Amino acid sequence: MTLFAALNGYYDRLAERGDVPPFGFSMERISYAVVLSSGGEPVEVTDLRILSGKKPKPRPLMVPQFFGRSGTKPPPYFLCDHTRFLFGVGADKATGARAASPAYFAAFKERHLAAIDGSNDEGLVALRNFLTHWTPDAFRAPLFDDAMLDQYMVFMLDGDRNAAGQPRFLHDRPAARRLWEKELAAKKGDEGFCLVTGEWGPVTALHPLIKGVWGAQVGGARIVSFNSNAFTSYAKSDGLNAPVSDAVTFGYGTALNTLLKEGSGNRLQVGDATVAFWADTSGGEKAAQKAETLFSDLLDPPRPEDAEEAQRIKDVLTPVSQGRPVREIDPMLDERTRFFILGLSPNIARLSVRFWLEDSFGAIAEHIGRHWRDLEIKPDPWRTAPSVWALLRETALMGKSDNVAPLLGGEVMRAVLTGGRYPRSLLAAVITRIRAGDEITGAKAAICKACLNRDSRLGSTKEEELPVSLNRDEANAGYRLGRLFAVLENTQRAALGKVNASIRDRYFGAASATPASVFPMLLRNSTHHLAVLRKGDKARLGGWFEGEIGEILGGLGASFPRSLRIEDQGRFAIGYYHQRYAGKTDAAIPAADTTDSED
Repeated sequence: MTLFAALNGYYDRLAERGDVPPFGFSMERISYAVVLSSGGEPVEVTDLRILSGKKPKPRPLMVPQFFGRSGTKPPPYFLCDHTRFLFGVGADKATGARAASPAYFAAFKERHLAAIDGSNDEGLVALRNFLTHWTPDAFRAPLFDDAMLDQYMVFMLDGDRNAAGQPRFLHDRPAARRLWEKELAAKKGDEGFCLVTGEWGPVTALHPLIKGVWGAQVGGARIVSFNSNAFTSYAKSDGLNAPVSDAVTFGYGTALNTLLKEGSGNRLQVGDATVAFWADTSGGEKAAQKAETLFSDLLDPPRPEDAEEAQRIKDVLTPVSQGRPVREIDPMLDERTRFFILGLSPNIARLSVRFWLEDSFGAIAEHIGRHWRDLEIKPDPWRTAPSVWALLRETALMGKSDNVAPLLGGEVMRAVLTGGRYPRSLLAAVITRIRAGDEITGAKAAICKACLNRDSRLGSTKEEELPVSLNRDEANAGYRLGRLFAVLENTQRAALGKVNASIRDRYFGAASATPASVFPMLLRNSTHHLAVLRKGDKARLGGWFEGEIGEILGGLGASFPRSLRIEDQGRFAIGYYHQRYAGKTDAAIPAADTTDSED
C-alpha cells in the first residue's frame, strides 16, 4: 500500500470515530468568538481559550479549511482569521505595539462582501453590517484589549444556538456552509486520474501543509511540491505532475496532521526524524489502538519512577524481548494487524520521507525484540529496555540531542524496525566518542556489541557473535586487549588510589587504535604498581592482578598489533567493559577486591 493510500485509510478510520473534520474544514487554534448583534455591532467577545494550564491556550475548533498563504498581500481565510484581517489592527513585530493594518481588513471586507452578497441569512446579514460600518479605531476597551492582537477569532450571532443548545458560530450556519461549499466547488481546477485511487476527477494543484515535524517551518511544509521547472514534466505545473485527487489530498493531510499534533500518542521523535505510526482496523478498533500503544511503549518505554515500577514495565515487555507472541502481553493484540510507520525530516520548505515501512505488527515486534537481544550486555546498564533516542545520545557530544549526526536517527530506526544491519556510522560515532574521552558506559559497549553481532549474523563474513558477559576464552585480539587494559587500570587504582589522570584518561584512545605503541609502556608501569601492592597490605590482590595479566597475555600473539580496525576497536570497548565491571564470580577477584574509588 502506498503512503497516501494508507494515510487516507487512516483518515476514514478517524472520520468514523468523528475525530476529524469533513472535507473542506480543518481544526485550527482559535482564541475568541466575536458576538455580533443583528445590526452588526460587536456586543461581546467570548474567550474560547483553554484555561486549565499555566498559560491560556487557543482551543482547537473546526473552521473552513485554512490554506497555505504567504507574500506581502496574503489572502484572508473564510469567516475566521486573526485581528489584522478581522479588525485591521495587529501587533508590530518589532515593538509589539498596536499597528494599523488597513490593507488586511480591506481584503477581508472585499472578499466577504462579495461572498455574502444577496444573502438573507440573519447571521450573514449581521456580518455584512459589521464589515460595512467597522473602523479600526473601534478596537478598544471594554470589548477589546491589546492582548487580543493577532489572535485568531470567529464570529457568532448574539443568542445563536445549535440543536444541542451549544453556541453556534457563524461558519456553522447552514447558509455559511453552502457559501463555503460553493467556493470549494469553484476552486476545482484541472482533472485527471488520481494516482492513489485510479479514479478520474479534480486533482490538487498544491498539496497540504504538514505541521508538527521537528525542525520544519512553523507554518508547515509540504511532502509533495514542485517549486522549480526542473522538477516538472510535459509543461505541467505544480501538482499536475503527480496528480492526486482533492479528496485524497485532504484525507492524507488531515490524517497526518492529526498523527503529528502536539500530545499525539502516535508520534515519536528519533534524532532528526519525526516518526508517525498507526495500525489498520482489520482486527478491530480496539486491537489497532492496543497495537499502537504497545508500539509506543516498545520504542520509547515509560520512565520508571522506582524499582518496583521498573520491574513491572520489564515484566510487561519481556515477552517481546524474548521473541514470544505479543498475545502473551494482551490477548486483544493480533500479530496479523497491518502496521504503518512513517519517518519525516525537515528539508528547508519541504519534508523528506526518511523511511516508510509497512508490515504485520507481529513481525515488527519480533524485530524490536531482536534489537533488544542484540543490545543485551552484563552488567545490565538499563532498568528497562532503552529507547532509540537514548542510544543516539551516546553518539552525541555532551549527550545533547542537537549534536546527533543528521540522518543517523532515521537509519537506526530503519534497522530496528526491519531487523537489518545498523548503519556503519553508528559504530563509528560511538568509537569516536570513546576515543574523545567520554566514559565507556554500558550503553556504548552495548551499541558496539549490537552492531558487531548483527554484522556477523547478516554480513558476508560470518564470525562468532560476542557474548553477553565476560568470556575468558574469547581469542579476538581486540577483546583481549580491552580486558588487559581494564586489568592494568585496576592495578594502577589499587596501587595509587585516585589519581588526577588515570591510564584510562590518558591512553584509552591510543591503546584501542594502536596497541603496539602503548601497551609495552603500560606493562612496564604495571610492574611498579604490582610492586607497590606486594610491599603493602594488598599482596594477595597484587598476585591476582599478575595472574590475570598473564592469563590474558597468554592468549595473545608474540607481539601487539600495530593497529586495530574499527570493528576490533568496538571489541576492545566490549572487552574493557566486561572485565572492568564483571561480577566477583566472573572475575574470581579475591577478598581484597578492587572497589573503584572514582565511581
